[in-house]
Amino acid sequence: MAQNKMLVVGGGFSGLTAAVEAAEAGSDVIIVEKNPYLGGRVTQLNKYFWKMCPPNCGLEIQYKRIKNNGQVKIYTLAEVEKISGAEGNFDVTIKTQPRFVNEKCTGCNKCAEACDVERSNDFDFGMSTTKSAYLPHNQAFPLKYVIDEETCKGASCAKCVEACKYDAIHLDMKPETVNVQVGAVVMATGWNPYDATKMDNLGFGKVQNVITNMMMERLAAPNGPTQGKIVRPSDGKEVKNIAFVQCAGSRDENHLAHCSYICCLASIKQATYIRELYADSKAKIFYIDMRTPGLYENRFYTKIKEDQNVSFLKGKVAKIEQGANGDVLVTAEDIHGGGKVTETFDMVVLATGMQPTSESLKSAGVAMTDDGFVDQATLPKGIYATGTLKTPVDVARSAQDATGVVMKSIQSLRRK
Repeated sequence: MAQNKMLVVGGGFSGLTAAVEAAEAGSDVIIVEKNPYLGGRVTQLNKYFWKMCPPNCGLEIQYKRIKNNGQVKIYTLAEVEKISGAEGNFDVTIKTQPRFVNEKCTGCNKCAEACDVERSNDFDFGMSTTKSAYLPHNQAFPLKYVIDEETCKGASCAKCVEACKYDAIHLDMKPETVNVQVGAVVMATGWNPYDATKMDNLGFGKVQNVITNMMMERLAAPNGPTQGKIVRPSDGKEVKNIAFVQCAGSRDENHLAHCSYICCLASIKQATYIRELYADSKAKIFYIDMRTPGLYENRFYTKIKEDQNVSFLKGKVAKIEQGANGDVLVTAEDIHGGGKVTETFDMVVLATGMQPTSESLKSAGVAMTDDGFVDQATLPKGIYATGTLKTPVDVARSAQDATGVVMKSIQSLRRK
């Protein structure tokens, strides 16, 4: 019955929150997620501020709520192709890509052990590899392996098929199209890190040991490519002197005109990673303005300023260049001191901003603001946006917003 069924597009923290809240209020919910796992960007974090909790603290609760509720149906490796109709009666076309692994998968890892083909691990932003038969990450939900169609040799190899004792792998799976009827739609497709290669002066992809803030999260994470050791990608050297470059693409009319909200706090958080890991380490943050919105977030900033091994320099970074022996040279203006400074670091982290994903929702008739976020005023009745689709926000505020959006969605489901 469409009138009591809700579609949630995106299975990140906002989407998960919307789905479980709606289901526990009595609605049937369909989650459509383009990745082979739920959790979105939060799954890639080491910790999130201000409590510095590992992300699985919150995600495990949401996963358990889904498991205990029979009213949530999940489509992974899926995208919405079309939405038509009106509030209370939307027709939705969903296209799913083959996983090549069915519900019989037990997560035994035998397929990965048998596979002899490797692929770049996009979950670690290319800083590690997996087999073509792989588990997206060690706490993936659903806990099912995936066969990477682009690198798998297919039937000419089929070692994974032979290794599976449970008949869980079928290499002949094809894309499928599913049509569903729902009464309300929640858009929660989240954000992408801004492409750092677009900023030529900051050296990403050209200068060794220049990484992005999301790559830093993976380096610091216990399930990351280095098991939580913060070392340089080029030579594995422990990072004892690190720089953070703020507004890497944000607040720039040539890139992202908006402030991405979380970047200053993310760099402060990441400075604590290295300070806790290496007692003799130093961190320097180059910034335009330090923005720490919220009561507790500002206290977090105040606390780190007490650390004498963490320093701040107000001034825009002009260029990043390759130094000797893998070191990185940073040249920046010094607003308070006057002139320019050039300093050497073991590694540089670019605080890249939030790239909204609203572009992917055009098929649903969703209009965008000049900054690329959803223009809420133009949304049809019964379709709602939440989280970072509307504006840059952190995890806690995403969950709060999703909970509010569920109330509006349930109202749409109840209208005659």
